[in-house]
Amino acid sequence: MHILASSLVTALGSGKIEHVNALLNGKTGLSSQTPFHSKIPTIETYLGEVNQLENIQLPSELAGFKCRNNQLAWQALQANGFVQQVQDLIKRFGAQRIGLVVGTSTSGVAATEEVFNGELAQEDYDYEKTDQMGSLAQFCCEALKIQGPSFVISTACSSSAKVFSVAQRWLDANIVDVVIAGGVDTLCLTTVHGFNALGLVSKDICKPLDEHRDGINIGEAAGFVLLGDKTIMSENSMPLIEVVGVGESSDAYHISSPHPEGQGAQLAMASAMAQAGIGIEQVDYINLHGTATPSNDLSEISGISHLVNENSQLWVSSTKGFVGHTLGAAGITEIIFCQWALEEQFVPANLNLEQFDPALALKLEPEFATKRVKIPLKSVSLKTEPSTKSYSKAYSMKYAMSNSFGFGGNNASVLLKREGV
Repeated sequence: MHILASSLVTALGSGKIEHVNALLNGKTGLSSQTPFHSKIPTIETYLGEVNQLENIQLPSELAGFKCRNNQLAWQALQANGFVQQVQDLIKRFGAQRIGLVVGTSTSGVAATEEVFNGELAQEDYDYEKTDQMGSLAQFCCEALKIQGPSFVISTACSSSAKVFSVAQRWLDANIVDVVIAGGVDTLCLTTVHGFNALGLVSKDICKPLDEHRDGINIGEAAGFVLLGDKTIMSENSMPLIEVVGVGESSDAYHISSPHPEGQGAQLAMASAMAQAGIGIEQVDYINLHGTATPSNDLSEISGISHLVNENSQLWVSSTKGFVGHTLGAAGITEIIFCQWALEEQFVPANLNLEQFDPALALKLEPEFATKRVKIPLKSVSLKTEPSTKSYSKAYSMKYAMSNSFGFGGNNASVLLKREGV
């Protein structure tokens, strides 16, 4: 299945141009002073908040769905002409032949928090259209006027990566002609205080893979992709990006901590590559789950260390230094980042990395890792830097993989391929 269109809104902005420019120029969307900080006076941290989201107006027929999560979903659906492309497909295939599967971790729980805090009148609150976990799918279907199968996946931080396996099965079974896959998560007290109680929230800007990393920065995002056969959008002038592998695993090692050797991560990555029929030596870039917690980064690098070999020539980086950990929307956010990286031929920086953790370097087998596994401190444009002296693979990026690992060992890896390379 191919990515026919995509739309993304994060703290970096809306749409491809703003995001690619920020990624290439090392511009973060994280801030220690956002409007949401006024709600968490006892917690010092950076957040990836979408500006002016509370001012988004929903159409009158969707007014009952009003909550921060659905407002962000609406903004993303309007961006990049996404709604119009869906409407064109409805005319072509019918509303019943377009499915939707989306991920979220908290849905519209912020609306419930506002009721309890006296910020929202009970008569203006509709649980089933806001906080209820399936409300995101219901809202998107009504907003897009589609009638195919739809549901929500909520597996913590892998939620909107796992939607790709559902889309793949629906298309293979000819249940639908097109699938809208995506994810939305927004800032709320439940997640910020919850992660802080677990000791996982950093006071500083997050530093994935850094020796002194100490936790996450929470962000919010909404992203959607149209998935289907490439002939549907044959006139599309952008390079065709195909989803060639989706790997899942459920290691259930611990309710909130990953396996120290990344067994579940390794299995998910290996499954994605097996489905695509390639080995790790053909993968050009891995977008790490890379949360900047000590245990996650060690687990993920350990998992990769069991896969790489002397033939590997691999870039790896975490993009959470740009937008924060967007939780249930992390999968779709970073998969779209991989899509754009393949289209525009660049490797995103591992932002805020100052000193690579020696414990991680040790996991990568130092005798070849420094030559075979590269972690860019700045984004690398392969259009202007087709090769580097220290990295011999020259260079068009063909395969990119995105990792998303959730609490309880809910793991997913999605492998993309750029055609024509």
